[in-house]
Amino acid sequence: MVTVLRSGPFRIVVFKDDHLPAHVHVFGDGEAKIDISGLAPRLILNTMRKGELRKATELIAEQQVFLLEKWREIHG
Repeated sequence: MVTVLRSGPFRIVVFKDDHLPAHVHVFGDGEAKIDISGLAPRLILNTMRKGELRKATELIAEQQVFLLEKWREIHG
C-alpha cells in the first residue's frame, strides 16, 4: 500500500498488488474506492458519509491526472 496523497482528513492510497481498472482508495471517516481510468472519476465502493464522499470525490477529480500518473508508476 502506497500513500500517494494526503489532503485534509483524506489519505489516498494505491495498493501495489491491485488490479485494473486504475483506481484509488480514499480513507477518511470511512473508505471509498474510486475508478480514475475514465474521463471522470467513478465510484466503485463507499462506506463514507455523504458529505465526506462529496469532498473526497471533488479532491479525486481535481487530482485525477496526478493520481493516474502515480498508479502507472506503481503498476508499470
